[in-house]
Amino acid sequence: MVAALEGRAGGFALEIVPECDSTSSRLLETLPPDDGRIHVLAADRQTAGRGRRGRMWQSWPGAGLTFSALWRFAPSSLVPAGLSLVVGLAVARTLEDLGVEGVQLKWPNDVLIHGKKIAGILVELNSGRGRAPAAVIGIGINLNLPTGATVDYATGVTDLASCLAAPPGPNRLLAQVLVQLQTLLDVYAVAGFGALRGAWLQRNAFADLPVRIVGEALELAGTCAGVDEDGALLLLTSAGMQRVLSGEVSLRLA
Repeated sequence: MVAALEGRAGGFALEIVPECDSTSSRLLETLPPDDGRIHVLAADRQTAGRGRRGRMWQSWPGAGLTFSALWRFAPSSLVPAGLSLVVGLAVARTLEDLGVEGVQLKWPNDVLIHGKKIAGILVELNSGRGRAPAAVIGIGINLNLPTGATVDYATGVTDLASCLAAPPGPNRLLAQVLVQLQTLLDVYAVAGFGALRGAWLQRNAFADLPVRIVGEALELAGTCAGVDEDGALLLLTSAGMQRVLSGEVSLRLA
């Protein structure tokens, strides 16, 4: 594990447990000390893992890599724009380095393989009084889904075992994701999402395709025109270009 971190082990405080309710909840409830490291909690299985819009992240023993990382940003900075897109890019690059083909990114927080979901991301912010603002980054990657497992996703799901003849074990994969994540967060902290926007656009699953944005109080249809430098989705509609900022929407092919 330490070797796979490529000499960056000192930048992380890492804990791996067999099972817990939610790695993100644990980090949010008991914030680790601000010691300059990225604090990471990983679990083989989460009994109450969370996805977007209140969904539960389904988890089976040995079926996936699920972990959360606490990343603190400068107290004077604004709420980091486009953070979930940066995290998705880190996961995408990790999979590509392993030899996975057809890696795509779906705004704002899914990683796909030829249109099927392999990973999901949930970013939650914590900015309590007297504490440095922080983001808890939750990541779930399907490794080897059990036969008969049903996961509700419009275009289907896949796992790493279906993409590679010899996929890495969860600990090695965790280390490789963390290396990519730290690399991109270092860039992001200095230059913002704009510095990584081009790389994200290269993997945009819905580039120039007709899509619908569906949310609790929002429904829009148009052509996906990418994302801007703040990470907002750009949608070309009959009324012109519109920016979609909310994280409470679903992006679906029209």
